Amino acid sequence: MEHNSTFPIKKSELDALREEATSYLKGVQWDQSYKARNRDKDKKDDSILLYLSKATGNSTSEVTSVSRSILALKKRLLPESVAIPLQLNRALYAVQEGLTMGVWLKDSYGDSSGLSGLNERKGVLDNAQRREFDSKQQTATAFMLYGTAYRILYDLKPVASDDLSVMKNKFAGIPEISLLSPIKGISCMLFYYDKYLNHPEIITSDADVVDFTVVYFEAVIAEIQLRLGSLEYTETITDRNYKLENSDFAISGWENVFEGTAKSVEFNKIQFEEIVGNRDAKHFARRLTERLLSYDFNAKKNPFQELGGFMPVFMGYGIPGTGKSMLIAAIATRLKEHCDNLDIPFLFHPMPDTLISTFQGGSAEKMVQWMKPLQDPGKLIFAPIDDAENNLQERTAQGVSAGVKEVIGVFLRYTEGAYAVNYGNSSIGLFTNLPEMLDKAVISRVQGRFKIDGARTLPDFIDQDYLWWRKIEKTMPGFVNMQGPDKYTYLSEQGLVKNLGEILEKSEKPTEERVLAIYEQVEAKHKETEHMFYAELFKNIQKSFPFFSSRDIRNIQSAVSLRLTDFDLPSEWFEDAETYFRKDYETKYGMLQELMKDNMKGLSFSDIRKQEVVRYLDNVATIADTDFKRKVDQRLHEMNVQTEARRRFEEDN
Repeated sequence: MEHNSTFPIKKSELDALREEATSYLKGVQWDQSYKARNRDKDKKDDSILLYLSKATGNSTSEVTSVSRSILALKKRLLPESVAIPLQLNRALYAVQEGLTMGVWLKDSYGDSSGLSGLNERKGVLDNAQRREFDSKQQTATAFMLYGTAYRILYDLKPVASDDLSVMKNKFAGIPEISLLSPIKGISCMLFYYDKYLNHPEIITSDADVVDFTVVYFEAVIAEIQLRLGSLEYTETITDRNYKLENSDFAISGWENVFEGTAKSVEFNKIQFEEIVGNRDAKHFARRLTERLLSYDFNAKKNPFQELGGFMPVFMGYGIPGTGKSMLIAAIATRLKEHCDNLDIPFLFHPMPDTLISTFQGGSAEKMVQWMKPLQDPGKLIFAPIDDAENNLQERTAQGVSAGVKEVIGVFLRYTEGAYAVNYGNSSIGLFTNLPEMLDKAVISRVQGRFKIDGARTLPDFIDQDYLWWRKIEKTMPGFVNMQGPDKYTYLSEQGLVKNLGEILEKSEKPTEERVLAIYEQVEAKHKETEHMFYAELFKNIQKSFPFFSSRDIRNIQSAVSLRLTDFDLPSEWFEDAETYFRKDYETKYGMLQELMKDNMKGLSFSDIRKQEVVRYLDNVATIADTDFKRKVDQRLHEMNVQTEARRRFEEDN
C-alpha cells in the first residue's frame, strides 16, 4: 500500500498527553454488557471467562485500576522487596506510552477528519451530521485502540518470549470491545486487561506479565481488524504514515505484523584482521559491506544492482571451527561502524534459533515475521542464518519436520517469488558446515558463495597461536615466550586482499573428477566457438547433475558480474560522505562505472568467465558428492571398528 505523506509525531506533543493517559491507568469505570456478563456460564471448563464474567457479579458498573493491580502483582511476585520487578515495570511503562500514543492518534484523526469541528457543535447537529459524528467517533476510537496496542507491541515484542503458545493457550479472548466513544473504548479495553492481571493462573512470574501483555494487545489488534469493514471515514488514516521523531516507530494506516519494527540484535565486535585465514571469505564480506552501503535511500535502489555486483542471498560454507560465527560478527561490525560514521540506519537481523514451531502453521508465521523487516527500504539490513542446515534442510530427506517445510516455503516466496522485493539494501547470508544438506531450491537462490576454510598457511597457524596466547601475555608479561619468527610481524598476513585474482588459484580446468571428464570431452569438440562450448557444457552437466538448472546459469552470470565489479571504493569516500554516499543515484552510478572500467584493465572477460564457470561447477560437484562420501566414510569407520573389535575379542579368548 502506498501512503501519500508522512506526518511527524513530536515527543513534546506526547509529553503533553501523558497525564491524561496515566489517569486511565489509575482508574476506569466499565459496565459489562449483559452478553459479556452471561457468556459461557453453562460451560464448566472456561474458568477464565467465567472469572471475567463473575468479576462484576450483577452490579451495573465497576471501577478498575490497572496501577493498583500492578502493585498487588508486585507484592505477589516480589513480596520481600521494595523494588518493582523489571518486566512488570516495563509492561506498565509500555501500556502508559501506548495509551499516550493512542490519544495522540485519536486527536490527530479528529483534526484531519473534521470530527473535532463536529464535536464543538455537538448540541446543534442535524440528523445527517449526527450520524457522521457517531461514525467518525467510532473510527477515531478504533484508531486510538489500534495505535495503543501497536505501540505496546512495538515496545514489548522484542523482550517477550519467542514462543508465546503457552500464554496463548491460557488466554481466553476479550469478551467485548467497545468503539462507541474513546473513553468507553479505553475503559472496556483496560477493564478486561485488568481482570486478566488479577487472575492467579495467568501470571505466575515476572516474565509472564510481558508475555501476557503482548498476547492481550495482539488480540486487541485482531478484534479491530475484524471490524475494519464496518468503519467509515477512514481515508485520513489509510492515506498517511505517522512516524515518531528520533525513533523507528511508525504507523501506516491499519498495517500490522511489525514492518520495520525489528530491533538490531547485540553482537560481539570483531575486526576482519582478527580472523585467521579465510582470505576468500573476508574479501567477499568486505565487498558485501561496500555494496550495501552504496544503496540510495531516495531512489530506493542500489547502483550495484544495475552493475550486476549485488547479492541479495549469499552462502559461506566450511568445516566446523573455521570461523563462521566470527565472520558474521565481523560483517556486522564493519557495517555498523560505517553506518554510524555515515549516519545511515542499520539493522543486524539474525534468524532466531527458535523459529521452528511444533504448532502447525506456527513456523510459517514466525518466518514471515522474520522476513517482513527485510522489505523495509529505510535502513541497511544484514540478515545472517547461522547453521542454516537446521532450518533450511533438504525437504525430501527422511524425517524432515513440517516446520522446516513451512520455513523453506516462506523463504522461497520472499527471496524470489510473489512477495520478493529487493531494493538493494538487504542481504541474507546462509552460513553452514553442511551445504549438501541444504534444500536444492534454497541453494539455487544463492548468488554468491565462498569457502570459510580457516587457517591454511604457516603465518595463519602462527597468528592463531599469537591471538590466543597474547591474552595471557597481557595479564602475565613474560609468562609465554611471545618471540615470533624472524622478520614476521604478527597478523601482517591477515589483512584484506586487493581483489579476487590474488586469492583464486588460476584454475584453468575443474578439479572434480566428474566435472573434469565432461569439461574435456566438450572442449575437444568446441575449440573455437565459446558460446557453443558453454551451452554444451551446461547441457552435459545437467545430465550428470539433474538439479542443475537455468537458475544455476544465472548464478554463474552473477558470479562473473561480481568479478567485474571487484574493485575497492576509495577510502576518501568513507571519510567524507559528501564525496560519494550522499550524491544522487545517477552520479553514484556514473562514478562506479568509471571504477569498473579502470578495474577491467589487463583482465580478459573470457578468462574471468572461464574461471567462474570452473569454480561454480566444481562447487556443484563438491556439494553433490559430499553427502555420498560422508556415508561411505561412516560405513568404513563402522567396518574398521568391527574388524578391530573382532581382532581384540579373538586375542582375549
